[in-house]
Amino acid sequence: MSAADFLFSPEVQKLLTVLYAAPDQQFPTSELARRSKLAEAETALTVDHLVRSGIAKRQAAKADQAETVQVDRSFVFHDELRSIALRSFAAAEPIRSMLQSRFKDSVVRAFVLGEDAQGTVELLVVHGQLVPDEAAMAAACQKLSKTMGRHLKVHVIPLGRFNDMSPRDPLSSRISAATVHEIVALGDTKAALPVERGGLLQAARKKLATLARPSA
Repeated sequence: MSAADFLFSPEVQKLLTVLYAAPDQQFPTSELARRSKLAEAETALTVDHLVRSGIAKRQAAKADQAETVQVDRSFVFHDELRSIALRSFAAAEPIRSMLQSRFKDSVVRAFVLGEDAQGTVELLVVHGQLVPDEAAMAAACQKLSKTMGRHLKVHVIPLGRFNDMSPRDPLSSRISAATVHEIVALGDTKAALPVERGGLLQAARKKLATLARPSA
């Protein structure tokens, strides 16, 4: 259960996932139902709730076109709610679930860096000893992008680069921004950390010391 579950019902979360992915797009109720995989009656009731709350607004039917619904950007908490959606059910949770299930042996940390005006979510993936298979990562992100209705821009770097990142690194300022949200932390997966050079030397010395001991 995420923090968003205390604020939004599952039906609201599903509709907001669709609406916030394309905040300037107008959706007929039937299209919202199809994209959110809710029944039309359930969708209509949830839309009524969102409109009454001021989160969404209706556009009257025109000619042979049905009435549509879209995000109301003038809602006083619009930015805050979209940020909550990005950090939880609309992006962070499905991305976290994908990484922890498909790439649990390679990914050690991951961050949602933010979202641009077009709804593209930028993601930083940090790997350990194993490097995620590039084709598998691309396919998984493409599938998830289609499900979420958001494009994903992914950076994949080794843990060594992450730990030694200098202020001049292009990603450095992005990681330190207040909008960044860590979705996979150290210990969340089974991925092995890289063996440091000092550790290799120490292991080699111990091995040599063992071989040098006289046998009983």
